[in-house]
Amino acid sequence: MDKTTEKRLLDAAIEAMHRAYAPYSHFHVGAALLDADGRIWQGCNIENASYPATICAERSAISAAVSAGVRKFSAIAIVGGPNGEIGDICTPCGICRQVLCEFCPPDFPVYLGHSQGHTVLALRELLPYAFSLLETEVTS
Repeated sequence: MDKTTEKRLLDAAIEAMHRAYAPYSHFHVGAALLDADGRIWQGCNIENASYPATICAERSAISAAVSAGVRKFSAIAIVGGPNGEIGDICTPCGICRQVLCEFCPPDFPVYLGHSQGHTVLALRELLPYAFSLLETEVTS
């Protein structure tokens, strides 16, 4: 990915983080999902007093894109931290990793923003033994 697109994606994740609703944990997360056509889909965490009803930023972005009919993605950027301040690397939770595996190939780049810049990992590094129809299709 070129540096301009990388910056746009990380900036969009930061913008989304500032819209997070996190009155319980005070930990704000933003995600920006780049589709195959170059559009960016944003998501933020939305907490709920009943914690299992909380939705993560990554699933929020994926839900927005998939609801609009998008199924092919190029990358995702994720940032997070206490009280909306970017801190250390904020990796996706296990559920979000599995949802990403539903739509993205194992080499899908995951940009993890942090206070010192960002780190890029392949999805397979975050969830090496994922359940995935896509993985079966890719290797068949």
